[in-house]
Amino acid sequence: MKLIRLLAGIFVGAALLSASAYTQAAAVVGGAITVASDGDVIAKYIGNSASFSNDLYLDSPANGLGIIFNNQTSPIGSTVNLGFFTAGTELIFRLYVNQTGNNFFSGLASRNPDGKAHARVTNDYSPTETLVEFEDLFGTPEGDDGFNDLRFTFTNVQTAAVPEPATLAMWTGMLGVVCVFRKRRANVSRN
Repeated sequence: MKLIRLLAGIFVGAALLSASAYTQAAAVVGGAITVASDGDVIAKYIGNSASFSNDLYLDSPANGLGIIFNNQTSPIGSTVNLGFFTAGTELIFRLYVNQTGNNFFSGLASRNPDGKAHARVTNDYSPTETLVEFEDLFGTPEGDDGFNDLRFTFTNVQTAAVPEPATLAMWTGMLGVVCVFRKRRANVSRN
């Protein structure tokens, strides 16, 4: 019985630790960008390190905005009100690479011509902003050092947290241990 209580305490402690990890800023490659609550969404350009010229568009939902930012001509800190959206609306952004003619989209990798995710989203970049970073190279998103070709933040948006594989393994292991001990306890009670 003491062992089960100990394991339950470990399980609850692990749950609290992993839950607190999700409140920290964690980048999600290929994460969907959704509106957090009914209201305006404001975009702010924060820079780039690209040699290609890239134009950013809000591709969906349909709108008449045109180019939101260009990574070579938009002043850092410039803002654009994208309009009013209802909570839960997915915003799909498109990065057009002027030199190559490639279009890359936020969200699922399957939206892109090379089948790779080209946008990385970080919730809680600041207390009120979510960071989105695009990669403009076909077939070669550059890992942690990439996703720097057009960077912007939003108010009133979020992305779904995707647990790290190690976190999933920890949860699976803990659940397995609890199940084994519950089964043993049930067998002892029957005898």
